[in-house]
Amino acid sequence: MGLDETSETAIMRVQVDQPGEACMVDQERWAEIRRLFDEERVSISEIGRRLDLDRKTVRRNLRQATWRPYHRAAVAATLLTAHADFVRDRAPQVGYSARILYQELRTSRGYTGSYETVKRCVAPLREVQGHADRALLRFETPPGQQSQIDWGQALVSFRAGPQVVHVFVLTLGFSRRGFYYACADERLAQFLESHERAFAHFGGHTREHLYDRPRTVCYADDTGRRIWNPTFKAFADYWGFEPRVCRPYRAQTKGKVESGVKYVKRNFLPGRTFIDLVDFQAQLDEWNATIADCRLHGTPHEPPIARFARERGQLVPLAGQRSFQQEARVSRIVAEDYLVSLATNRYSVPFRLIGQRVEVQRRGDTVHIFHRDREVARHPVLPGTHQFRILPEHGPGASARTARQRRSTWTAPALPPGAMPEVEVRDLACYEAVCGSATAQEVPR
Repeated sequence: MGLDETSETAIMRVQVDQPGEACMVDQERWAEIRRLFDEERVSISEIGRRLDLDRKTVRRNLRQATWRPYHRAAVAATLLTAHADFVRDRAPQVGYSARILYQELRTSRGYTGSYETVKRCVAPLREVQGHADRALLRFETPPGQQSQIDWGQALVSFRAGPQVVHVFVLTLGFSRRGFYYACADERLAQFLESHERAFAHFGGHTREHLYDRPRTVCYADDTGRRIWNPTFKAFADYWGFEPRVCRPYRAQTKGKVESGVKYVKRNFLPGRTFIDLVDFQAQLDEWNATIADCRLHGTPHEPPIARFARERGQLVPLAGQRSFQQEARVSRIVAEDYLVSLATNRYSVPFRLIGQRVEVQRRGDTVHIFHRDREVARHPVLPGTHQFRILPEHGPGASARTARQRRSTWTAPALPPGAMPEVEVRDLACYEAVCGSATAQEVPR
């Protein structure tokens, strides 16, 4: 929620009232109240439960034709009034620390008032922010309505050396059931593939998806206007979900998936060892199925897999729809068995690339694999799922076998029966000169 006129007025007060519920209904939440009531025909009581608002507040906002910010009555100004804009903008950046604000006001802005005045005026800003954060964290959505998506990163030690692993996390808003997929990077092709793997995992997807503001989703033009990434928007239209983004500097809006990222780091990673990215994903899948899905979640007080039974039927079905990106390059880290995966099947690359990053691309019926933009392997697309194809020349013994094959396949040219090969006849003096030269080099001086 934004700290606009409410916070500016609060700065001007020496004594402040407790912030009421009305000041927490910002423009975005007002629009959500209208959408639920007008489009989804949700009752006022249900809207209040979903948004953690009193029914009177919901009714009051429904009576408003347009959103209006909450106003407090004007009060006498203080020495801090002239610095209201600075305090309002700076307070979130320094964690609402009155001490830091006081120091900056004294040293750079000529403030002559007391620390206690700053402390009293920052308190309501911090409290309003805390109310807003708690309201956002309690925000609930009905089954099949919303997913939240984010990335987590961790430095993981594999046998080939340490690698930064990027874990894609998609959390279903109602059931809190999560999907976790380990990736080599966070590029757009990898981002979209991870979505489709999540859709397959759940057997469908929600009607809207909530994101932070990565450039794979959207970016701002020179005027600050939000522009959707065209490829991502085409992907959302193809699968039929509505993308939504958090307000700037408000990543806590997607608290459910943030909790999922922390849960992986705190519950899955500690104490484990991994061979490579394939082993990492295998352990992650097993942990998700046996631990994450079955735990008693702290907010709904139910296991996610149990709540998912009530959400499954509300997901948008996949209806046999094919992948959006059949020919996009995706990044992979070569596993210990020198295989890389694409659409559940695995293909070999030269073993010297173990632990290296490669890019895999499907073109028609052929899989092409590139390392630093140079093609290092090519395979026909395997039918079915969970198959693998290994070329002998990619294995660690390929160089030695090639050399042996070259020696064993050499044959002397064919001669007519009874014929002798031609040998050049040289004068014996040539051999004596060579032997003499060699003898001279071996005799010590």
